[in-house]
Parts: sequence; C-alpha cells; structure tokens
Amino acid sequence: MSTIEKHYSGFLEEVKEKIYQSQYQALKAVNKELINLYWEIGQSIIEKQEEYKWGKSVVETLADDLQKEFPGLKGFSSQNLWRMRKFYLEYQTNVKLSPLVREIGWSHNTVIIDRCKDDLEREFYIKMTKKYGWTKNVLIHQVEGGAYQLFLNNQTNFDKSIRSEI
Repeated sequence: MSTIEKHYSGFLEEVKEKIYQSQYQALKAVNKELINLYWEIGQSIIEKQEEYKWGKSVVETLADDLQKEFPGLKGFSSQNLWRMRKFYLEYQTNVKLSPLVREIGWSHNTVIIDRCKDDLEREFYIKMTKKYGWTKNVLIHQVEGGAYQLFLNNQTNFDKSIRSEI
C-alpha cells in the first residue's frame, strides 16, 4: 500500500467515525425530545382528567383522533397513551429518576415501569441500560434473570468488617 493510500485510508476512517458519532448524537437528541413529548402528553392527560373530571374514555378518544390526524405515525395508540400517563405519574415527583428516564429509549422505559417494583430497582436498570447500551430484549432478559437482586446479593461489608493488618 502506498503512502497516499495509507493516508487516505486513515482519513476515510476519521470521516466515517465522525459520521457515526453525528448519527448517534442525532439519535440521542431525537430520543430525548420523544421522551419529553411523551412526558408532556402524560402530564396533559392527567391535568385535563382532573380539571374537567374526564374519565377513561378521553384516552381512547384522544388515541382515535391522533391516529386520524397522523395516519401511519406510530406511538399514539390508546395503550401507549396510557403508558405516557403512567410514565408521568410514576416519575413526576421523583427528582432523582425523572432526569434519568430521558436518557434511555421509550421501550426501555416501558419495560422498567411495568416490571420493576420500586425506585431503587428502576434506577439500577436505567443506569445499567445507559451504561451498557442494552437493547430492549437484553433489558428484559436482565430483569427476568434478576440482575438487580443478584447485584444486591453480591454487596458485602467484607472490606469494612475485616481489619487491615500492616
């Protein structure tokens, strides 16, 4: 390989890495906006139900109307609107978790809300999903496998209970 080819090959790799990084950053920005939108929709549903004493049918009606307005756009089924409502209710007063949930995908959030019982467990899975880039299926596998409980079981006070000898 000639010197020119070597330099070009390195240059190509640099440009490709910049493109990948840009795509990743764009995806993260889109995800954050989507999570914020779902948060606001969930909040609005709660507020309107309280303000106007609307029942459950408002969610079904809203889903139908949104699907008519945005045909082919997924994410606004009645089931997903109920998830948005639950998402907001679960995290609205949680100052620790509400910023974290914006750092992982919607499908990850729905798995965590549906399958985790308390805030510590939810925090664990949110942080692990973000840290290791778990897919939804990997997250489900980790939850079903009890990764959180295994993590807790591996916590010891060994270092604190054994005095150090010099």
